[in-house]
Amino acid sequence: MKKLVLSLTMIVAVLCAMAQPKIEFEKKTHEFGDVHEEGGKITARFTFKNIGTEDLILTNVKPGCGCTAANYTREAIAPGATGYIDATYDPWGRPGNFNKNIKVSTNEPDQTAPYIIFIKGNVIKRPPTKYELAGYKAGKGELRAKEYNVRIEVTNKSAHYDTIRLRNFWEDGRAMSIQTELPAYIQEAGRSFGQELRAGEEGYIVFKYDGTARNTWGRTRDKIILNTNDTIEPKKYIYYDVNIREDFSQMSQKDMEKAPKAEFSKVVFKFDTIAQQTLATDVITIKNTGKTPLIIRKIETSGVPALSYKASTMTIEPNQSADLELTFKAQSRRGRQNASFDIITNCPSNPIQTIKVEGFIKQ
Repeated sequence: MKKLVLSLTMIVAVLCAMAQPKIEFEKKTHEFGDVHEEGGKITARFTFKNIGTEDLILTNVKPGCGCTAANYTREAIAPGATGYIDATYDPWGRPGNFNKNIKVSTNEPDQTAPYIIFIKGNVIKRPPTKYELAGYKAGKGELRAKEYNVRIEVTNKSAHYDTIRLRNFWEDGRAMSIQTELPAYIQEAGRSFGQELRAGEEGYIVFKYDGTARNTWGRTRDKIILNTNDTIEPKKYIYYDVNIREDFSQMSQKDMEKAPKAEFSKVVFKFDTIAQQTLATDVITIKNTGKTPLIIRKIETSGVPALSYKASTMTIEPNQSADLELTFKAQSRRGRQNASFDIITNCPSNPIQTIKVEGFIKQ
């Protein structure tokens, strides 16, 4: 009897092992050959069949880079039925050979690593446009700017001037009207033309960025709007990436002796291995060993959403301290974590203290 039960158990186990989904690709590589950069996005379809005995599900389809997108069969594929994965590649701005992959995970119980499918080809570089031939490589429409992003560094007591060059590419004789829409701390300091730029003409506008009027510290992003009669893109945006630092250049030796002084208990927030969806915490003590109040102007976390902080006070009196409570949220992150943030103060000897963040998150 025991032998019979054992035999039946083994048979059931074998049948269960056999009853599972199984994917079979018609091909795993698609060769596009030569494609033209200006020809638009290209798509390859990968067809597969479920040769197993249970429903097959694609649990994850992940392109290897942002220039590749994927669409695929999202419902369960019955035994003997087929599904597809469409891999789309955008050749614009990417001349030359390409070899991109998409990782495919399924509900197959014995799948230990994703399947990888490939798209390959060669992008033939397009001829330059009239805008590029004239040195205007970015933007849209018939009014173009030489640059749309300005990076500057100013102090809280200085101003910066920039010249933005523009060109009207209309070939039918129409003039381009250009009116600026500015925040209070950016002014139009002059231009080489009136309210309109004639067809085929190049001109410029000078802008003044006032660090004193901006009234902030550290990194910030601002924008200028050009309102035009361009039929393709009537609004043009010029972005300013600005770093505003405190000006200590006028301080005397006596002022320096009376100035606040920041001392930090540590400059690395280091946590050992933690699991996903958990928190790592630490405390950094900031002491003012100077003779006047130490002011924490700003804490810049460099765009790391997982990192947050809470300061016990933003003004530290002489010989007093403040605690900066730090929290790193693991969430769905994994692997080694490296980040940093800056503490900006009115300490002239150390106005910016960078704190490093190091740790590891396991699955």
